Order: sequence, then C-alpha cells, then structure tokens
Amino acid sequence: MKKSFTILALAAATGVSALAGNITVKGSDTLLILAQKWAETYMGSHADVKISVSGGGSGIGFAALQSQTTDLCDASRKIKAAEIQKCMVAFGGPRPTEYKVALDGLSVYVNPENSLNELTVAQVGDIFSGKITNWKDVGGPDAPITVYSRENSSGTYEFFKANVLKGKDFAASAQTMPGTAAIVQAVVKDKNGIGYGGAAYGGSSKLLAIKKTDASPAIAPNEETVMNGTYPIWRHLYIYVNPALDKGDIAAYLNWIRSDDGQKYVKDIGYYPLPKNLRSGN
Repeated sequence: MKKSFTILALAAATGVSALAGNITVKGSDTLLILAQKWAETYMGSHADVKISVSGGGSGIGFAALQSQTTDLCDASRKIKAAEIQKCMVAFGGPRPTEYKVALDGLSVYVNPENSLNELTVAQVGDIFSGKITNWKDVGGPDAPITVYSRENSSGTYEFFKANVLKGKDFAASAQTMPGTAAIVQAVVKDKNGIGYGGAAYGGSSKLLAIKKTDASPAIAPNEETVMNGTYPIWRHLYIYVNPALDKGDIAAYLNWIRSDDGQKYVKDIGYYPLPKNLRSGN
C-alpha cells in the first residue's frame, strides 16, 4: 500500500511550492499511513498534482511549517501557543489555519499473550510514569513491565503525557522507539511489553479496554465509542496550513480530504471519519 513519493523542491524564500500542483506534507507519524493513502488516491485522479509525504512527528511538522519548508503539517495534537507565534512571525501576520481531518482512539497495546484485558486511565498513567512496575499490581502476572514510548517530538507522546500521565514524566526506564509501528513490533515480541499509539497501528498486538475511573465500565476503542466520546483517550487528528497557501490545488486537496470521498479512507486505514458537522469550517 505504501508508495514512494517524489521529494519536491520548494522555494526556500517563500515556502510556496516551486511548481504549481506540487504539495508537500510533513509531520505526524500517526497520520503517515493515512496521509500516504490520501496522496496516492488523490494523485491517481489528479495527474497534474504531485504530493510528497513524510513523517517524523508532529513537532517536526510544526518546525517545517514555521520554516516554510512544507505546505501542510500533519499533527496528532493541537498546535501550541509558542508554535502559533513563530508561524505568525514567519507568515508575516496570520496564524496557521487548523483543519480537523479524522478521529483516533489512542490505544494501549500489550502482548497478545498478556492475560490482562483492561486498565483504568490512572493505572495506565502510573505504568508509563514508572509508579507501577509489575503486572501483578494491576491484576496481571508476576512479571516486570517493559514500557515502550515515543520520542518527545511526537504529538502522540505529548498528548499521552498531558492526558494520561497528567503532565508527569515518563519512566526513566521507558524505551524510546522511532515510531508507532516500532512500538507495536516491540510489544508483539515482548510478552511483558506495553506501548501506546494510534488505533490504526494496533496490528497483531492486543488493545486494552480502558476505564475512565475505577467505577466506570471498561471501553474498547472502536468507531462507536470514539465517535460518541465514551472511549476515554480519544482525540482529533489535524492538518495545519499557512492561510496564504490555502487556495488552488492545496485548498482543493484539503476539501477532498474532508469530503465523503476522502473520509472513507480514514476508516479503511483504521481511524474514524470526522463527523459531518465538523467537515465544514475549521
């Protein structure tokens, strides 16, 4: 499914694509598979448009937006105030335009052999912050927990730290992985492993049901629970763009992504379509 995309030269001074019809996309690894699918499909029916897609993390995407070396920034978290200010300076005034493009149930992965089926949000936070270090303390086997995490340039890392760890630092013993796919691969090979990431990356790992509190029901991440907000760790996925570039081919591409045609690929990849009331406007 993945396709090799031609790296397109940009006009460094302005940040505008060097050739009309060339669109560069950088940022979130969470969105990478979906962004590649969107680009491949769109180029298939728009022969005059060339789209270059790369990941690296939401932080990388925002840095590229600030330096005007990308047209579109994929992000798995909202842009920060400091990033907005840097973009405004670079753009000469306007703030980046934010588009919600999909929903995600940020998932907690464990090895398929792990007997555990559910955790509370607080237990997940305690595991990833290093307060809980043995599976037996959360109802699992008597075995040490191996924590796998993302690098700090990842929007998923920042979202997880803010919303699950409640701002606490990750455990010093956490093994930093270069992407979500690498986390899943590590967990599948490690019977004591645990990781986190987008729902689309779950693969052959086991996704735990999550309880908001001790008294709450355990909710598995799926289309219904993410779209109705009952799954506790859901989020929007975003694309950011310099308003000055939001016209012509770029505007047409963004409109297509948020259309019924573009949104059907969201579900195919493993995320959840944006509700129709959020597809117009920002």
